[in-house]
Amino acid sequence: MTRRQALIIVSFLAVLLAPHDVLHGMAYLESLVPKTVSDEWALREAPETFTRETLFEHIDGQADLFIQYGFDKSVFAIYRKANASDDKIDLDIYDMGNSLQAFGVFSRFRQDESPAGIGLDSYLGDQYAIFYKGKYFVVLQSTDSNPLILKRLAQEIESGILDDSPPPKEIAYFPRTGLKPGSIEYFPDGLLGHQFLKRGFKASYLENDGKKNEAKTDSEDKESHLFVSIFDNSQEAANALKLFRENLSKKGKLETGATIRFGPDAVIGMDPYQGKTIVVQKGPCLAGAIGFEQDNEAERRLDDLMKEIK
Repeated sequence: MTRRQALIIVSFLAVLLAPHDVLHGMAYLESLVPKTVSDEWALREAPETFTRETLFEHIDGQADLFIQYGFDKSVFAIYRKANASDDKIDLDIYDMGNSLQAFGVFSRFRQDESPAGIGLDSYLGDQYAIFYKGKYFVVLQSTDSNPLILKRLAQEIESGILDDSPPPKEIAYFPRTGLKPGSIEYFPDGLLGHQFLKRGFKASYLENDGKKNEAKTDSEDKESHLFVSIFDNSQEAANALKLFRENLSKKGKLETGATIRFGPDAVIGMDPYQGKTIVVQKGPCLAGAIGFEQDNEAERRLDDLMKEIK
């Protein structure tokens, strides 16, 4: 018995023993898989479904990341080109539970900003296309350059997804001026590598409002970041701010004194890895600016971010 045959048997048994709502969810996922794409491209093999228990058999190296983001179930299919069996497109449709978690995975896989106008956000390359809509995250990978077919297939899948959930509201918190396109990411825990920050969003900014400095090469362009860490209540956020202050005091340099804009409770200092750091609390959230070379620019952008946090 081959590894693929064994995997199909395991997947079949998992579906057979699943409750009715899970079976219904699997059937809906399979219904999103188009049978044909064009006269040249068609579905050549029956779709396979995966659960949290079997996903590692399909994407062993990435399964933990998907599960961390709330993965529930998925369907996998292969399209082949007529008279060219080696030319194929792999399709994965992931049910991530909600649009926040779907965006989170999308934000980690997006390589740059190259939108295709599909779903809530999308990325399209020569051999790679991804998008998310509602709670679904979709990945298309081609063995050859097929951007037109990838886009056409993605559009057909998107049209069948009925989940009209909006994107995470926190995306709109980040000021647009100087924002590096396609850089907003969501982390379900351990934001900035700190477990006490828990979940949150991070965005990258180009210095001088994104205007290119002719004296620098692209490799020398300086990036800085804004972040928002989200807690269940204000007390948890206050405790995390205290831990941030203690951590910065031990591993970096903590500045004392109040700021005019953010008051005496703001944490300001120099992180050995992140650079200049400012962190402020607003209700159940912490907001911060890190890596900015110019203090006034950091404070201005952080102030804009704070005004948007609801």
